[in-house]
Amino acid sequence: MLLAIDAGNTNVVFALVRQNEGRGGIVARWRIATDPRRTADEYAVWLSQLMQLGGHDRTAVEGVIVATVVPRALHNLQVLASKYFSTEALIAGHAPVEWGIAIDVDEPASLGADRAVNTIAAHALHPGDLIVIDFGTATTFDVVDYSGAYKGGIIAPGINLSLDALVTAAAKLPRIAIEAPMDTSVIGLNTVSQMHIGIYWGYVAMIEGLVARMKREIGRPVKVVATGGLATLFEKQTDVFDVIEADLTIQGLAMMWDRHHI
Repeated sequence: MLLAIDAGNTNVVFALVRQNEGRGGIVARWRIATDPRRTADEYAVWLSQLMQLGGHDRTAVEGVIVATVVPRALHNLQVLASKYFSTEALIAGHAPVEWGIAIDVDEPASLGADRAVNTIAAHALHPGDLIVIDFGTATTFDVVDYSGAYKGGIIAPGINLSLDALVTAAAKLPRIAIEAPMDTSVIGLNTVSQMHIGIYWGYVAMIEGLVARMKREIGRPVKVVATGGLATLFEKQTDVFDVIEADLTIQGLAMMWDRHHI
């Protein structure tokens, strides 16, 4: 069993993966709020209890692989692997598990680990040119060409960040839940409905508009792959996604582990 860890700006996702079983190998996943101050011991207590509740034996974990965009969180995750799973964590993008893909941008070293891992997984799962949209703290749009090379992309504020900024800056606006409006009308009759429309349909318009512009620039048939916790929020209200891969980053980490151990 492999423990794959995706440490993002908002959450850290832990997943148990049966090795060499592809996308069907994920047997459990848990998430916890990202806090760089959280110690390896704290992670271990929390994770051990969840594994026990799920009927998973901690001693079955033979390897750990980590992708992180929060450098301060890395050390404690490495200690977690060595102290509680008796193995040295592999760090995605660092020897001996380098990306193994072309990163065709001005500053390749600045590409986030999650985006590189998503590129690897998306190319392995879907042939041809791709746009990968990841709905996280930021919403990222990444272009992957038919050879598997990363060709650049877009970084936009995540929908939660957009809502937080709106509520913080406007004193009279209430905090609302992020959800699809009850209907498709874009003319709101009260403050709350107008906020729902602005946040939700405004975000849909951004997604559709940026994807359309990217497709025109690429100039070849493109498949759009969506991932991230909020991808399903938009699935029923737009046809811009060709497929949703909820566990794309975890799948990519498992692929990198398998590639290293072939």
